[in-house]
Amino acid sequence: MKSLAILGSTGSIGVNTLRIVQTHPDRFCVKVIAARHNAEALFQQASEFHPELVCLYETEHAAALEKKLKRLKIPLVTGDEGLVEASTYAGVEKVVFAMVGSAGLLPIFAAIRARKSVAVANKEPLVMAGALLMRDARRFGVTILPIDSEHSALWQCLEGRCPESIQRLILTSSGGPFRTRKGTFAKITPREALKHPKWKMGPKITIDSATLMNKGLEVIEAANLFGAPSNRIEVLIHPEAIVHAMVEFVDGSHLAHLGITDMRLPIQYALSYPERLNNHLPTLDLAHLGSLHFDKPNCDRFPCLKLGYEASRMGGTVPAVLNAANEVAVAKFLGHKLAFTGIPGLIEDVMESHQLVKDPTLEEILDADEWAHGQAETCCH
Repeated sequence: MKSLAILGSTGSIGVNTLRIVQTHPDRFCVKVIAARHNAEALFQQASEFHPELVCLYETEHAAALEKKLKRLKIPLVTGDEGLVEASTYAGVEKVVFAMVGSAGLLPIFAAIRARKSVAVANKEPLVMAGALLMRDARRFGVTILPIDSEHSALWQCLEGRCPESIQRLILTSSGGPFRTRKGTFAKITPREALKHPKWKMGPKITIDSATLMNKGLEVIEAANLFGAPSNRIEVLIHPEAIVHAMVEFVDGSHLAHLGITDMRLPIQYALSYPERLNNHLPTLDLAHLGSLHFDKPNCDRFPCLKLGYEASRMGGTVPAVLNAANEVAVAKFLGHKLAFTGIPGLIEDVMESHQLVKDPTLEEILDADEWAHGQAETCCH
């Protein structure tokens, strides 16, 4: 029986994690749940799973939630201190990080330093502070388990392999909603960009998929997770989304990870590792699928991918700046205050204005994040 803390329990990753717990009640129990602001969903989860601690990051509805949780005899914590308490809670073996944004950065470092097993779904820790995170993980003997489907696929392909035998890491992308769009991107609306052909996700990650920034961020993640320079990480467009990643070896052979498009697969593997558990999901039927297609991405049409490679190459505080500027740009686009084609331009302007800190501390990374948010807001006016 593994005891879990789930930070971001009301989002899609958190909900799917809880579904896995329901499928395997003899293998997993939930001791802590946390969410940013969805107090109602958090209370419903607390009523069903009976955790020992609940955290609501934003305090607007905290008083009402605390009153309801008292009837269940479950304490409530809030804010940054609450997230740190949730991520280091005594008796928790594995912490699932699925909160979007930089709020999850301090808790993940706290969990590592408390020697908790860490499963990471949100991109920000590995993008903003990946080098520092992996250094701490090695220092405290903690394995970082990726939940993102592409990085889980790479992890599974690379397990037990000699680093000297690896030539390239290959991430796949469905291509998003505009893979085959003809003509200009200038008049793309938020409504169009939110119609992803394969995945049902939150608005931020869906827009990142439309711009291919999600792949730019994943390049940075992969470089940090697996110690590979970005020039040895390739992105391929694969509209069927069946091959999640591949590894090319120095002898020219390739190893691929294939699976249905369901996030419960990588989540369950991160929870059960090193075991594999049965589930009730459909199996992959390649004969029914018929064919698989691959193509190279067009970085002229999707410049956000190129910016991701550039941020990975520069390192230091630049990935944190890229991530923060992208958060602002996506919010402006969704609020109809920035054109779709303005997203990469705003990010590039902020990156060019930034004074790189090459080997930053966590405090310097957080400072860079705050500066980039402010700079992006200024550039957008």
